[in-house]
Amino acid sequence: MAFDIDGVMTDGSLYFTEDGREFKAFNTLDGHGLKMLQKAGVELAIITGRTSGAVSARAANLGIRHLYQGVDNKLQCLGQLLAKLQLPWQAAGYMGDDVVDLPVMQACGFSAAPASSHAAVKARAAFVSEAGGGRGAVREVCELILAAQDRLDAALAPYLQAAPGKALL
Repeated sequence: MAFDIDGVMTDGSLYFTEDGREFKAFNTLDGHGLKMLQKAGVELAIITGRTSGAVSARAANLGIRHLYQGVDNKLQCLGQLLAKLQLPWQAAGYMGDDVVDLPVMQACGFSAAPASSHAAVKARAAFVSEAGGGRGAVREVCELILAAQDRLDAALAPYLQAAPGKALL
């Protein structure tokens, strides 16, 4: 499963300090969803047109090995990754939010878009989240994938255990 950054893992806003340094805000719910997908054996990738040190740091923080920044042709980039992983397009998914993401989204077996996406993207995505980009949209997709693979209950089980002597509400 591959993801765009701006508008997907973030709300799409670009923040710059006075000296020109860029920073981004990421959602912790999204991050945990990505970790659950990884634990279930799903390969993750980030493919984004912009280049940012914040994205490098976030990918490292989440253990995402497949990070591609400054990508002009996302379709070609994901195609090369799929060839390297020996996976067919039908087994791949991509979450994007803008028209530049449409070629790669349409080539994949699964496509998703945040609620805050461009209308043309939402109209063509297999799944549109209720949440906007950077606001839990990625988590929704992660849990959807886990549920489709009948792995969501197992992914959530460690967190739903009652403490000894306590009942879950």
